[in-house]
Amino acid sequence: MKPAFLLPFAFIGVLCGQDAIVFQNARIHTVTKGNLTGSIVVQNGRIAAVGETVMAPPGARIVNLNGKHLMPGIIDCHTHIALDSINEGSVSVSSMVDAGEMLNPESVSIYHALAGGVTVANSLHGSANAIGGLNVAFKTRWGKDAAGLIMKEAPPSIKMALGENPKRAGQGGGSQFGQQQQLRYPGTRMGVEDVIRSAFTEARIYQAAWKEYETKRAKGLPAITPRRDLKLEPLVEVLEGKRLVHAHCYRADEILMLLRVSQEFGFKIAALQHVLEGYKVAKEIAQAGAGASTFSDWWAYKMEVVDAIPYNAAIMHKKGVLVSLNSDDASGAELMRRLNTEAAKVVKYGGVSEDEALAMITINPAKQMGIDKYVGSIEPGKQADLVIYDGDPLSIYSKVQQVYIDGQLYFDREKDIAERGRKAALKNGLIEKEKADEKRNAPQRPSSGAKPPGARAEASAELLAESAAGRRPQ
Repeated sequence: MKPAFLLPFAFIGVLCGQDAIVFQNARIHTVTKGNLTGSIVVQNGRIAAVGETVMAPPGARIVNLNGKHLMPGIIDCHTHIALDSINEGSVSVSSMVDAGEMLNPESVSIYHALAGGVTVANSLHGSANAIGGLNVAFKTRWGKDAAGLIMKEAPPSIKMALGENPKRAGQGGGSQFGQQQQLRYPGTRMGVEDVIRSAFTEARIYQAAWKEYETKRAKGLPAITPRRDLKLEPLVEVLEGKRLVHAHCYRADEILMLLRVSQEFGFKIAALQHVLEGYKVAKEIAQAGAGASTFSDWWAYKMEVVDAIPYNAAIMHKKGVLVSLNSDDASGAELMRRLNTEAAKVVKYGGVSEDEALAMITINPAKQMGIDKYVGSIEPGKQADLVIYDGDPLSIYSKVQQVYIDGQLYFDREKDIAERGRKAALKNGLIEKEKADEKRNAPQRPSSGAKPPGARAEASAELLAESAAGRRPQ
């Protein structure tokens, strides 16, 4: 029998049972500490104990899972859901803009992702720029306002992009929306590298100016405050290791280029995003300490991905790269709510273990986002983000039954199904009310035989004109 592992400083708190939940008879996928059949104690939004047997606090709510599967909340390291704006594509370096300011808590994609077991989303700026805007990491706490969604523990990050997307605006012609496009540097892959290198060179100069200013101030010497630059401040944070980099890329040559540039300027890449030719340079990615967040089996949807293969994730993983799987969903969360079966594809194609596959949608993306201290696995002390399935999480037939975030129930399949009839009736009632309002407020038609207002006005004008001419109307 495996002993329970407990949160050392929480044992006394567990005994009181305040706000405690005990999930019993669960098939638990801890991801980092193996699988077991047992129980989990949750208290004050955190996991307090996990084991085959645990002490149920007096007064705790008992949830008997009757053999259902319980795993950590799924984490999507690259999505764009719940953002009203994604690309500030008018400039090549848009590090002054923040996608988090556009976070829309009313976007139904949040609920769709939640229903698929996703508890943390990393919504990124788009890939129209060599250096894009700032990203936002949030929890799918459906019903909260924008501030209530944001995961405050997540370190800040920025988006970068290589290849076709950032160079497209420099090639002329029409945009994807059919309008004539204003030319914008860069127009080649070489130019993309130059934009990145030039921006970080400027950031170094800006960083040195502020250091000089702070040194003089510390010595009591007169100093002029440098002019603040909102574009360069985030890049200085990257240089100082305070802001993570997520970089859109596909081809092996560009992956190596960005690794060289990052080493030249002394920063690391938290995650190479998409990285569909990563299998070609997996050894170099691992040596650089960069992560890779990829698709399970997307390929051939544009020229720079023609060499993509469904074995990419498994090959990179076996070469020592920290690999996650992402959806890149922009609005509907269609792939995002099926990341569990995306992970299952890596078992099929690459022969990784089930635990390794689950890690690619839980603890691995948590590490790439710098939040693995808080989420990504079932361990005492971590936030209680938990997903309950009615079957094996890697099975296409399994369905999410409940989702807990910070120990609070945010999705319940039975309740969702039960509420559908009432919500449909409410929706239909509102539609009928709108139709009735439109009918009531519509302009009234003239009665039979009566002239419409326009005709009456014309007749009056005719009478006045004939009267002025001294004639009677015929």
